[in-house]
Amino acid sequence: MRRIAVFGYGLMSMQVMTRLNQQQCSMVFIAKDEVEAAKITERGFEVAIIDFRNDDDLKSVGIGDSVGTIFCFYPKDADNVFLTISARAIDRNLNIIAIVDDPESAEKLLAAGANRIIDPYEICGRKTYDMLTKPDITNIMDNTVFGRHDLNMAQIEIPSGSYLEHTQANLLRLDTKHDLILLGVVDKNTGQYHFAIDDNSQPLASGDLLVVMGPTREIRHFKEEVNHVGTDKI
Repeated sequence: MRRIAVFGYGLMSMQVMTRLNQQQCSMVFIAKDEVEAAKITERGFEVAIIDFRNDDDLKSVGIGDSVGTIFCFYPKDADNVFLTISARAIDRNLNIIAIVDDPESAEKLLAAGANRIIDPYEICGRKTYDMLTKPDITNIMDNTVFGRHDLNMAQIEIPSGSYLEHTQANLLRLDTKHDLILLGVVDKNTGQYHFAIDDNSQPLASGDLLVVMGPTREIRHFKEEVNHVGTDKI
C-alpha cells in the first residue's frame, strides 16, 4: 500500500486527503502543533507532529523508507522549497508535489527537486475558462472525477469491425452513457495523441486507441462493448 505524507494545513491539503482513496494508500498528516493535530484527528486521519526542518524528524515519519509521495502545502513558498530540498536529499526517488503561492517560485521548487507544481491560481483560471466556454467539460469532471475514488485510466484499442469505426470521437458522449471521460485518441497511423477537448472530428478507425478515465467497472463494460464486433452495441 502506498504511503503518503501531507505537510501544511489548509483547504488544499484537506481536499487532497479527503479525495484520496484510503483503501489504496495510507496517509499521515504532518502537523506543526497540537492545535493542527487536533483538527486533523477529528477528521479521522493519522497525524504526526514534527519539525519539518529537522532531517531526523522527516525520517521518523517514513521519508526515505515507507513514504513514497509527499504533498508540500505550506502557505509560504520558502517553507515548501526548504521541505522539498530536505526530502529530496533524503530520498532521490521520492515523488514530491508542491503548491506555489507566487508563480515565480515554481522554478525554485522544480530546481529544489519537486516532481510536480500546483498553481491554484492557474487551476482556478482554467476552471473559470472551461465554465465559460465548455461547461460540459467542467460538469463531467465534477460529477465523474471528483465524485469518485475508484478512478483508473485505460487505453482501449478499437478492433476491426467494431461499431465505433467511422464514428467521430466528439460524438461518443461517454460521460452520459458510461460515466467515463474520453481524454483523447491515439491515431494508429501517425501515433499522435489528440486531446478530446480539442473537438477533433476525425473519424475513428480500427487500431486507434481511446484513452479513457473513470470507474474500473465502467471501463470494463465499455471495453466489452467496444470489443463486440458488429454493427450494433451489445
